[in-house]
Amino acid sequence: MNALHRRSVMLGGFLFLAGMSAQAVAQSPLAYPVTRRDATVDHYFGTTVADPYQWLEDQNSVEVSRWADAENKVTFKYLATIPLRAVFKRQLTRIFNVPRVSVPSRVAGKLYYSRNTGLQNQAVVFEKASLDGRPRMLIDPNRISADGSTELAGYVPSPDGRYLAYSLSVGGSDWSEIHVRRLADMHPVADTVHWVKYSGTAWTTDGKGFFYTRYPTPHRDSILTAKAINGAIYYHRVGTSDSKDRLVYARPDRPEWYLFANVSEDGRFLSINMNHGTEPNNLLFVADLKNGAKPDIGAPVVPIYTGNDAEYYPIGNIGDTLFLQTSASAPKRKVVSFALGDTSRAHWRVVVPESRDVIESSVMAGGRVITQTLEDVKSHLRMFSADGRALGEIALPGIGTVAGLSSRNDTPELFYLFTSFLVPSTVYRFDMGTGRSVSFQAPHVPFDASPYETKQIFYSSRDGTKVPMFITAKRGIALDGSHPTVLSAYGGFNISNTAFFDPQVAVWLQHGGIYAHANIRGGGEYGDAWHRAGMLDKKQNVFDDFIAAAEYLEREKYSSPEHLAIFGYSNGGLLVGAVEEQRPDLFAVAYPGAGVMDMLRYDKFSAGIGWVPEYGSSNDSAQFQTIIKYSPVHNIKPGVCHPATIVTTADHDDRVVPGHSFKFTAALQAAQACARPTLIRVETKTSHGYMPTNKRIAQAADVWAFTAWNTGMGTSAMVP
Repeated sequence: MNALHRRSVMLGGFLFLAGMSAQAVAQSPLAYPVTRRDATVDHYFGTTVADPYQWLEDQNSVEVSRWADAENKVTFKYLATIPLRAVFKRQLTRIFNVPRVSVPSRVAGKLYYSRNTGLQNQAVVFEKASLDGRPRMLIDPNRISADGSTELAGYVPSPDGRYLAYSLSVGGSDWSEIHVRRLADMHPVADTVHWVKYSGTAWTTDGKGFFYTRYPTPHRDSILTAKAINGAIYYHRVGTSDSKDRLVYARPDRPEWYLFANVSEDGRFLSINMNHGTEPNNLLFVADLKNGAKPDIGAPVVPIYTGNDAEYYPIGNIGDTLFLQTSASAPKRKVVSFALGDTSRAHWRVVVPESRDVIESSVMAGGRVITQTLEDVKSHLRMFSADGRALGEIALPGIGTVAGLSSRNDTPELFYLFTSFLVPSTVYRFDMGTGRSVSFQAPHVPFDASPYETKQIFYSSRDGTKVPMFITAKRGIALDGSHPTVLSAYGGFNISNTAFFDPQVAVWLQHGGIYAHANIRGGGEYGDAWHRAGMLDKKQNVFDDFIAAAEYLEREKYSSPEHLAIFGYSNGGLLVGAVEEQRPDLFAVAYPGAGVMDMLRYDKFSAGIGWVPEYGSSNDSAQFQTIIKYSPVHNIKPGVCHPATIVTTADHDDRVVPGHSFKFTAALQAAQACARPTLIRVETKTSHGYMPTNKRIAQAADVWAFTAWNTGMGTSAMVP
């Protein structure tokens, strides 16, 4: 026996033993921590609803902390027995370990972008004087927080090139602080702006200060759970205390509405968008600052469109003419222009008319309007003159997704990101002079996409609606129902979930898995009507669409109930939680990440109050009757064999607070009628949308290894 053969036999024996150990764990009921149930009940319009795990909502409770620690011990003990866990982590680390950059922005003639060398916990901010210039490092957040526990949440150079404002967030919380440094020497200015949330940093063009959104100081015991209400627009002057910041606009009559400020490129106009929570329709207000070099910060804020009947988002201006992306009388959006002195819709000039394709975003670049549209969930870039003449399409590297448009109206270029399920995210610069796109620091990912292909199919939902779905798998795969398959979706908030390269999916494909993504209703893939068909009292359409996607995959023999997993995060976590209860027979595995699981109480915490326009509220008698029928915490049926479930959440998640996941996990563990595991993985010093690279890789390896093991992937599909 040669050495290589001997090593292979030894490795095979080790994996066999490890596999037997994991199988024994998987087939035996796990011993979960004892979760206290109490007699808490809530009353809704004559209906009494038991809530025995309501105590798990208290993020300051020692008992809750101990419960989470005990659950983590069970979870990590189980995960340690899965052979693929270490393999997945090693392969994910390899694919992640590639330099990658953000889409640059051009400010004062220089380029600003962030770059991660591969495994850095956070990307580092750089400045370049030109495309070919030598980069200068500005901020390395890994020096601010070596373990990644403080997030660099954003950065914006001042238009005059003197300062850099940047936001820091503890644990990636939605709360942040804005700091300022001099760009010349990166010396800190003695500015700290506190209690900033859901805010950009809108500099005035003189570089003396910026507009931002601030919320009232929360009580120290409710920083992560306090309702996000009464936000207001302030102006901060560099070099002064934030206690002296000037209140610019507030609406105490509408405390649950969000306010966002933006300053036009020439510094002439301050625009304020006002949204009812996450409802895409908005109100628009404008202040004429007159002279960008000497802006009138006290200029009156004038209402422009206040009917909350459509979207009104300024994309730029040429003198007194404003350009607006809107859904007014155009559910798939259009771009119009108008003079500030004459805002009547009757006098709008249509620059880009509504078409069959949905306009996802619009920018002004080099005196032109550029739109990014979706045609059956595939991106296109088109150019128009300021007076509305079609100037053609910008050729893309392939069929996929465009994102992150970055431009200036005084510069003939456009930066954008292009990606697909099989094409790593790459930044491009389109030059209007040459008409060509050239990559900007393209990544070199160690993944060979040639053996795989992505197909788009259309299937029928329960009510006959045609729904698109992307299926990515190895070319020529046998359709025999044997393949471990992950089906994902989102379905909410008018958000279009398009094709993006994900290292996790790449590793899954390398192990013989199939990845499917359904573009279900509730999203924005087909405009306003597609969104509204999946919100409020029509939310069941979202679940029906997802169930029909699973049925298609099983009917067409891509997979089967023993091999199919469903994935969703945030609103997608709600989707997975609801669907695994409505049709537990369809799935082997469910992954609801940071899901909105208690639909009766979600609006009592943090950002939840802003989701009422999407979901409805249990404070409304009619909406309560809709919500109670699908709320995951309230629809878990005892005596049913639910899919193997792994839940993830984070201790600093102040968007979807951990109590949702805690209550769902406790209820599902108590109700599970078979040996399939129900686990929760609670990460620390992270949040809803932020996780340092090392923790991101570790969590991904755990979730996908759990999925592989419980969909029958086992060790036979292991690759080097």
